[in-house]
Amino acid sequence: MEARQAVADYSTSMGAPASVQDVVLTSGCSQALELVINLLANPGQNILVPRPGFPLYQTLAHSMGIETKFYDLQPENDWKVDVGHMISQIDGETAAIIINSPSNPCGGVFSREHVQEIIDVCDMYRIPIIADEVYEHVVYNDKEHYPFASVSETVPVFTVSSISKRFLVPGWRLGWVIVHDRAGAITDDMRRCLTSLTQRTLGPCSIVQGALPDILKSTPQSSFDFTTQLVQNNSRMFYELISGTKGLKPIEPAGALYMMVKIDLNNFPTFKSDIEFTESLMSEESVFCLPASCFSMPGFFRIVLCVPKDKAIEACERIALFCQRHYQCDDHLTTSFKKTGKVAILSRITSSVYLLNNVQTGEGNSRIANNQRLP
Repeated sequence: MEARQAVADYSTSMGAPASVQDVVLTSGCSQALELVINLLANPGQNILVPRPGFPLYQTLAHSMGIETKFYDLQPENDWKVDVGHMISQIDGETAAIIINSPSNPCGGVFSREHVQEIIDVCDMYRIPIIADEVYEHVVYNDKEHYPFASVSETVPVFTVSSISKRFLVPGWRLGWVIVHDRAGAITDDMRRCLTSLTQRTLGPCSIVQGALPDILKSTPQSSFDFTTQLVQNNSRMFYELISGTKGLKPIEPAGALYMMVKIDLNNFPTFKSDIEFTESLMSEESVFCLPASCFSMPGFFRIVLCVPKDKAIEACERIALFCQRHYQCDDHLTTSFKKTGKVAILSRITSSVYLLNNVQTGEGNSRIANNQRLP
């Protein structure tokens, strides 16, 4: 009871009021997703999931005989939902829509206006929302996270989250479902059913449950600030360095722990797909990036932003060298680019790192403010 109350207080403090009766503890966020999908959809029905998106959504749904249908996120528009496409995917068998903001793998963070826009669609079609907000506090670049439950007045929102990301303890396996239902659409039978589903397996570790009130209430803000600043700094560094690599286009994130990078495969004819590109990158340069085909978004790869700075710089150097070897123009090899060799690539990277390191001292600010290209 104390652990559940702590989660309710934690949610309420973020503008999404909840009581202890609204909270169900789970073995991590993955089980929370499984329980809610099982609760809301029957075999033969469908749920809408984002593309690109976390592949576990499909794995869980398909294991229950539930179909998944994609709605598109827009890379050219900060990974916002293509609302028109979302509407086109809804039919009479749509049981729920999963929304993930901040997003894995994109790092997109939805504005309050965009959250309301999505809620309006769900209200129109009377479809509940499963809000995967496990990265809810990992937000940067002057963005703000708006929980769906803090905005929705009419649409039921099943918020799933855990202590894994913000508190950096994924192995502790403690998550939760919070049922937000201001309009009273969720029946008592559904709430009892959700509780019953948790009893099919053992619950989260009782020791971690006992520690949860202190974890949620007493962890110093400085710990969170340190993590967020590290991820933000790495995000900016990766973005600047990869932006200078021919054939790649990074999309700057605003939250979560990841960045998506678009591959211009037309200029890498050696590779037929993002999978072949990343496999060769691993084989030749020992840099491992996930091909975005894993997230149903071919033609991209995903970078993890929480690596140490020196490793991040070295990884960007190796990615640049890899692209230099394989990059081709539309009609011929870029001989002049090849002749510049490693020195020119490392010079660009060194200049980028110098600029990034001097932003804090003010030396780099004028060039960034004026949008000047790196040398």
